[in-house]
Amino acid sequence: MDLAAYLSERTARINAALERLVPPETQPPAVIHKAMRYSLFAGGKRVRPILAIAAAEAVGGPCPGIDQAACTLELIHTYSLIHDDLPALDNDDLRRGRPTNHKVFGDAMAILAGDALLTLAFQVLAECRAISGDSRIRLIEELSIAAGTVGGMIAGQVFDIEGEKQAPNAQILDSIHRAKTGALLSASVRMGAIYAGATTEVLEALSRYGAHIGLAFQIVDDILDSTQTAEQLGKTPGKDAAQNKITFPAVYGLENSRAMAKHELAAAGAALDGMGDSADPLRAIAHMIVHREA
Repeated sequence: MDLAAYLSERTARINAALERLVPPETQPPAVIHKAMRYSLFAGGKRVRPILAIAAAEAVGGPCPGIDQAACTLELIHTYSLIHDDLPALDNDDLRRGRPTNHKVFGDAMAILAGDALLTLAFQVLAECRAISGDSRIRLIEELSIAAGTVGGMIAGQVFDIEGEKQAPNAQILDSIHRAKTGALLSASVRMGAIYAGATTEVLEALSRYGAHIGLAFQIVDDILDSTQTAEQLGKTPGKDAAQNKITFPAVYGLENSRAMAKHELAAAGAALDGMGDSADPLRAIAHMIVHREA
């Protein structure tokens, strides 16, 4: 398949939907909407919403209204990046090749912009009228858990902060990244499948795929942080080592980390063995995640 064309078309759809869903910069209070849009439209790859769309299509073909539900994943992801860059957390000056949100709007407005994107995500999900109320509740539950404190994104951030004071080890590393990065990526696949009405068996297969690509994504992210430049990454490289972060290269070394990423790719592909050509975009996205250079 032509993955570049697939990603380009879905990215355009997601950007158009986000444009509709997020208040314009002219909407009072203007400064908060400018801050939200500054980070949201900074050129992200839209991996999470595209995964949701691809999973829905793998289950049952095109799904009316899926773009709106998928956008909630990008809202949550962007909120997490804004907060992650704050001085109290990772204290970064660069994100997606631009000054971070707090560098432009100040700490207070960056915190509020993240809060606003998080809040908007659940409003958007609640207003997905193309599916039943029961399905909307399931999607809200999935997103809440993935972003939350029990095995979700916030839990991963807490483990990450606590890990800075500890010697690198595999157990802590696993707890950090399955929650901090893996939970939202896995939820992206699950939400698309749920939206499309997947059977229990198909949902379980796609959940396995999501878990493997979530782990692969973070392994590669850690490798790139230690090997790429700021121009390549669009963010400050080497910060993990500078802040004593527990990463895959720190625990396993670079070569073993690369081998682990390839293993997760193979496992992700195996999870889709029972699915046909409709799952080809998911297979191609998994390859892209592991072989990307930024």
